[in-house]
Amino acid sequence: MASKSLISAFLLIALAQAKDVKVHESGTLLQMNSVECGFDQKSAKSFAGELLGTDSEHRKTYQLLCQEYVLRSDRLDYHIRPRNEKHPVLLPVGGRVQFRMVKDKMRLRIEDLDDKEREYVVVSMIPRTDNNTKTTAAIDRK
Repeated sequence: MASKSLISAFLLIALAQAKDVKVHESGTLLQMNSVECGFDQKSAKSFAGELLGTDSEHRKTYQLLCQEYVLRSDRLDYHIRPRNEKHPVLLPVGGRVQFRMVKDKMRLRIEDLDDKEREYVVVSMIPRTDNNTKTTAAIDRK
């Protein structure tokens, strides 16, 4: 009787750990582009100028650029942007990465960098049409 409860306890622990298994896909970072992702406005007003009425309504507008990477996996090319736009980490182009999808975000890990998972937003996904994909599809059909 005690052995059955012990076995069922081990099975529950094994199932709980199996749920937390993180499956990563591999890919290569092909390129990084700077893309327009909005504008920032800075006013020429100061606190003292507001009180004295000497500041003008002049505003400076700056175009914001964001990093956008192309990540190639076995079947897809992903265009991704860092989720943390204030302090993005520059990734090594041409390097191998491991990634996984969690809900609508991609979590990317680079072993050679610092082995941390970082969140990225997937901007687009494009199916690969080169020879590597055709041979993989032919093998899958068999």
